[in-house]
Amino acid sequence: MNSAYEPKIEAIRAGTFPNFLFLQYNLKVSMVSNLFVVPKHFISQSIIERRKPLSERARRRGWVGSNILLGHLPTDARIPIVEDGYEMPKATVRDSWNRFLFLREQSVYSRGWLADVLACVRQLDKETFALADVYTFEGQLAELHPRNKHIRPKIRQQLQVLRDYSIVEFLGKGVYRIRKL
Repeated sequence: MNSAYEPKIEAIRAGTFPNFLFLQYNLKVSMVSNLFVVPKHFISQSIIERRKPLSERARRRGWVGSNILLGHLPTDARIPIVEDGYEMPKATVRDSWNRFLFLREQSVYSRGWLADVLACVRQLDKETFALADVYTFEGQLAELHPRNKHIRPKIRQQLQVLRDYSIVEFLGKGVYRIRKL
C-alpha cells in the first residue's frame, strides 16, 4: 500500500520517482532480516495499482491511493543489500545496480516494456528459453499495455534491447539464454 495514485503516476511520467528501500525486521532478535532497493528506473505505470476511492463517509472522501505491485517486478529490480540477515558484498550490490543503469536512458514507455518483458522471462524460471515461451505472456502484456496492438513484435524488440545490453544472449532460432552477472 502506498501514496496517492495520480501524483505517483505523474512522478513516473516526469522521471522524478524515487528509489525505494524495503526493510524486513525481526523483532525477536532485533535484527534486519532483509533489505533491498528497487531503483527508480524499474518503476513503471504497469506495477502501480489504482485503489478504490475512499467512501463518502471517510474524512478524506474521494482520495485515491495506490499499491506498488512488487510481484510484477522482475527479480533483477529487487537488489538485496541484506538477505536472510547477512549483508551482501558491496561489489555485488553495486554490480546489480549498474547492470540496469541503461534503463535510465530509455523513455518511461520503453522502461515499462523492458521491465515487463524481463519480468515475464524471469517468470519462466529457466536459464535458456524460447521466444515461444515469452509469447505465452502475450495476453498479460496486452492488458498491461492496452494501447499497443502489436504485442509479439514488441516482445521481440524488447528481447533485442535486452540482448544489446547483455542481459540475455541470443543463441539462434528463437532461443535465448539469460546472462549471469
